[in-house]
Amino acid sequence: MIRKVVLTGFGCVSGLGIGMAETWRSVAQGKGAIRPLRREPPPEHPNRRIDGPAARVDADACRAALGAADLRSMGQLDPLSLHALAAGLEAVETAGLRGHASLARRTAILVGCGSGGNATVDQAFERLYARDLARVHPQTIPASMISAPASHLAMLLGCHGPTFVISSACASSAHALGEAMHMIRSGRVEVALAGGSEACLTLGSWVAWNSVGVMADDTCRPFSRDRKGMVLGEGAAMVVLESEEHALARGAKILGELAGYGSSSDAAEMTAPDLPGIEAAIRMAHEDAGIAPSEPALISTHGTGTRLNDVVEAAALKAVYGSALRGHTVIATKSAHGHLIGATAALEFVIGMEALARGVAPPVLNHLGPDPECDLPLALRPGPIDHRVLVSNSFAFGGLNAVLVGRLAS
Repeated sequence: MIRKVVLTGFGCVSGLGIGMAETWRSVAQGKGAIRPLRREPPPEHPNRRIDGPAARVDADACRAALGAADLRSMGQLDPLSLHALAAGLEAVETAGLRGHASLARRTAILVGCGSGGNATVDQAFERLYARDLARVHPQTIPASMISAPASHLAMLLGCHGPTFVISSACASSAHALGEAMHMIRSGRVEVALAGGSEACLTLGSWVAWNSVGVMADDTCRPFSRDRKGMVLGEGAAMVVLESEEHALARGAKILGELAGYGSSSDAAEMTAPDLPGIEAAIRMAHEDAGIAPSEPALISTHGTGTRLNDVVEAAALKAVYGSALRGHTVIATKSAHGHLIGATAALEFVIGMEALARGVAPPVLNHLGPDPECDLPLALRPGPIDHRVLVSNSFAFGGLNAVLVGRLAS
């Protein structure tokens, strides 16, 4: 018998706000977080410029969200870990698990990250290459490790169970949630704290992403005509998952169920999406959940706003859902919070589950009009929905695909 995996706590930080309440208030009202980001270079280094749209986290508010949490033993903290700590603490406290005995041995921590501590690496390289200094901060390695957020969460919460980071670019946190679900299904753990974190709005990351040629110079316009590309964001989202038996035994409020998970590899190209691979992941997620594609659902798309990705994703949705697609509602929240790379999937999942619970579809922002190649039933303004199922898509560089299916508690 497959054990049911339920959701009991959500936490998030992003440009939309600190915490689920502020995040939902922003997206439900159609308020986006994408703003111009400008950092003027010093005169002696004119190429060190950041100038373009982005969705930044309020760093001071993020630190304030940690309240009286004792971080002294953790050493230097990159924003990558700070984001994860704030989101993780909110999720655990919402679930009513702070200090619970099960955290010590029967809880796993899985964090999805696309990259490590970019700010710490930038600071070290600035000392080494720009100032020609012989040494960098002694905490550079532990602070910049891609696994640091998982370790810091374990230290904060006193978790001694399986703890690690999954890194699969933009699908990282979807893979983290899906693999956490399987750990609970198998009985390996009773509880998992899973999600993702990212902090890539640094000079080095900014220059690298702009060099790929997929960045918009105005804003993110998923599935819209005249869309120009993606916009970087930052932040974290974490989810508490439990076996249904464990949650009921402690009297937890159940927010929903992680019912299905599908993953695939295109095994084709590093940056171009592949229709069969994406379609396969969506179908596998439905099969795993035991939910037919014809059942009306809220579909949270990967929706990056790039010319190619949106067309391929739209084609995959049409292939899987056929004529039933018109009975679904399609959203694309990167238009509000930007692309959080490894953390995006988890943020989109918690927003999608909140949308089901509230009965409201967050609107796709910045839309200029339909693109015939992306003809989808988009929610272009806040509106009521009565779906009980969420399909959340994530498709990453390297052809790594992950799809989650959530369901409201019955």
